[in-house]
Amino acid sequence: MLMPRKVKHRKTHRGRTKGPSKGGTEVVFGEYGIQALEPGWVTARQIEAARIAMTRHIKRGGKVWINIFPDKPVTEKPAETRMGSGKGNPERWVAVVKPGRVMFELAGVGEPLAREALERAIQKLPIKAKFVTRAEEL
Repeated sequence: MLMPRKVKHRKTHRGRTKGPSKGGTEVVFGEYGIQALEPGWVTARQIEAARIAMTRHIKRGGKVWINIFPDKPVTEKPAETRMGSGKGNPERWVAVVKPGRVMFELAGVGEPLAREALERAIQKLPIKAKFVTRAEEL
């Protein structure tokens, strides 16, 4: 699973997901990509599931780039715990994704195969996303 080695603060605020992505809105490394259409949190497990779905479909051909990293801890209180007594412990790591962000990139395969592989990856993600090429973006 992806997670940071070290963090400055163990527990963070939830934050806001308003507005478009500040950067990373274009396909830079590969030829094809997955672009987010709505804001949300993508967990480390979902990123890994999408990566596996892509690489299995292209049968280890081509190259995959992951442009998001889960660096935000999400805390949870234990089940059947009374209210109060502070914030829960960090349980999982998420990447904050805003609309327009290119999350995954792919190169070294043909467009039909890339489109199919990236569509499979999109199905593993909790947010709406679309297939984009280097030429055209949102």
